[in-house]
Amino acid sequence: MNPKKEFKSALNVMDGIEQPGPVNADALRKLKAKRPQSLSTEEFVHGIRSGNRTVLSKAITMVESSLHSHQQKAQEIINACLPFSGKSIRIGITGVPGVGKSTFIEALGMFLTSQDHQIAVLAIDPSSTRSKGSILGDKTRMEELAVNPKAYIRPSPSAGSLGGVARKTRETIILCEAAGFDVILVETVGVGQSETTVRSMVDFFLLLMLAGAGDELQGIKRGIMEMADAIFINKADGDNVNKAKAARVEYKNALHLYPPAESGWNPVVDLCSARARMGIETVWTYIENYRETTKANGFFEFQRKEQFRQVLTETIDQAIKRDFYGRKDIAQSLAYYEKEVIAGNISPYTAAAALLEKNRM
Repeated sequence: MNPKKEFKSALNVMDGIEQPGPVNADALRKLKAKRPQSLSTEEFVHGIRSGNRTVLSKAITMVESSLHSHQQKAQEIINACLPFSGKSIRIGITGVPGVGKSTFIEALGMFLTSQDHQIAVLAIDPSSTRSKGSILGDKTRMEELAVNPKAYIRPSPSAGSLGGVARKTRETIILCEAAGFDVILVETVGVGQSETTVRSMVDFFLLLMLAGAGDELQGIKRGIMEMADAIFINKADGDNVNKAKAARVEYKNALHLYPPAESGWNPVVDLCSARARMGIETVWTYIENYRETTKANGFFEFQRKEQFRQVLTETIDQAIKRDFYGRKDIAQSLAYYEKEVIAGNISPYTAAAALLEKNRM
């Protein structure tokens, strides 16, 4: 009997080459070899002190990060840079929407850099409370200043938290001063609550206004007027000059109604045109006069020390609040007491006292 012949089907699949993995191991190895290692605190400080913009930007990004490890590293960098800070003039700039803050800052910045000043622009950018995104368009609005080697522009998203952006901006100021910037410009999002926050971190507060927009004092809170060390009416050019002059008289009369400033400085009102680069040198002259006056009477240093004291108390308040709401048992009790308060079964004060007592346990 013949042995059975081996059956071979035409459908048999031949062994092919080994399929490569989803990741190229050789490319990954090369990428890891090229990836820069995280800088040490000493390397960060050395880079900042030597004026390395890349290192400065990385340090500011670390300050703005919410990661605990980044925050720890950021505080080490800030503490090391603190002895090299404090030598700049810090200027807050605010104004109603459409007043031309970015154009004004670019005009002032270009003038200052022509006078051999090193300037840093910290623009607090509005963030969406829903998406947490922000426009961060200041560099596109300051095209000339953005490419100036003596200027540094850093937009910072507020992320809906004035307290958070206040702390980050203060820390960023320290880093910029350590990097050698002798003029710090802090631009706010507009007239509102953020002005009080920015006023607490600058030496000189400048309010930009427009003429010919109806009642010149409409929509301007008295508190913001009282905070201003100078009010400049922007866009005072062409057919708008006479309106700007009339507005100047109104603002001067309004300032006379306020009590004298603690600084011993009499707030000034003047005209400028950022677009035409008119009155910009006058702005700087006022700022220098303010610095000389307040340094002579001791207010300049007094205000700086008061700002540091305020940072201390604010940081403690924020930490206590964070720890309180971070406790799981407090969160559970809070949900219960909220229902009881809404139902009218207990007063909000009694509920708060019960929660605070629980927090002490």
